[in-house]
Amino acid sequence: MGRRRVLLLVIAFLVAATPAGADNYHRKRAIDERISALNAKIATARSKEGILTQQISVATAKIRALQNDVDSAQARLVALENVLAIHQQRLDRLTELVRLQTEKLNLLRRSYHIALTRLERRLIDSYETPAVTTVDVVLSSTSFRSMLDDLEYVSSISTQNQHIAGALDTARKEMYALRQRTRHTRHQAAVETAAVRTRVDEQHAVAAQLISSQEQLANARASTRASLESVSESKHEYLHELEGLAAESAALAAKIRSSSSYSAPSHVSSSGLIWPVNGPITSPFGMRWGRMHEGIDIGVPYGTPIHSAAAGTVVYCGWMSGYGNLVAVDHGGGLSTAYGHQSSIAVSCGQSVAQGQVIGYVGCTGHCFGPHLHFEVRVNGTPVDPLGYL
Repeated sequence: MGRRRVLLLVIAFLVAATPAGADNYHRKRAIDERISALNAKIATARSKEGILTQQISVATAKIRALQNDVDSAQARLVALENVLAIHQQRLDRLTELVRLQTEKLNLLRRSYHIALTRLERRLIDSYETPAVTTVDVVLSSTSFRSMLDDLEYVSSISTQNQHIAGALDTARKEMYALRQRTRHTRHQAAVETAAVRTRVDEQHAVAAQLISSQEQLANARASTRASLESVSESKHEYLHELEGLAAESAALAAKIRSSSSYSAPSHVSSSGLIWPVNGPITSPFGMRWGRMHEGIDIGVPYGTPIHSAAAGTVVYCGWMSGYGNLVAVDHGGGLSTAYGHQSSIAVSCGQSVAQGQVIGYVGCTGHCFGPHLHFEVRVNGTPVDPLGYL
């Protein structure tokens, strides 16, 4: 907005400092050139807006796609963590079982050694004590029943000694075998748990990478949005400046038309052309968007009457491709003019027209983005810059 105020103040100063009836043409042309430059900047800004908006849309789509990947990765991670918890619980139980079995085995070992020591003492006692034979038992018995009881007792002692030793040894061996099997099972469980933990770590890395990529895209999108806001702000400034310049250009055009003392500059005085409409130039003659723009665009409201720039004969009136409704007038001497994008045509082919006669009305037919007059000047069929003839 500051730039616009400065420019308007300069224009106002020029208007005030220039005597009435002076060369308003050159001032208007300078303003129209600035308008053309602003229109080019606005077109560039709009193009950038489109590109940046597309980039934001692409980034948003990628972020949404990555969000689906992140959700899937996190779901797989939760499932793997649940599996890992189950394996870890199993491993903990097996570890505890190995500990208990080790304690029990140690207890059996101690019991075995105690029983073995006692057995050895009984054997020593038996060796040192005279052996009791079956004859001794029979001769010492007071009755037949007493004899049977004594024989059974002697046999029982011997059997118990053998049973205790055998039972302890068998229990120790079974416990040792069970402990080995448990250790083997625990080893397998530890291997499985480690494998699951590795998968969990890998899935953690995948999820972290996806989240990092998503954050990078979000940062890039935020930067692009900031650029879009800056471009849009510049475009609005250009539009505000263009609005003031267009009003000034229209005022100058009115002065030029109403000034009885106005005459065209010497280098164009032989053309004898007048402006077909009063309005700012929104697009100049020359290259535009990679192709030649063979005339000038004059921005005026829809329905504005279009005046023939000079007397001549209508050689074309009707629809023509990108021009829309077009009127072409031959002024003789190889000079002709053309008026495109008309909403309606007010003359017929072959008709003679006078300078200033209404030949049609401004519109937006053919290839255009708003009501304006596309005006061309041709010399021997070759397009030239109309500003050199107006």
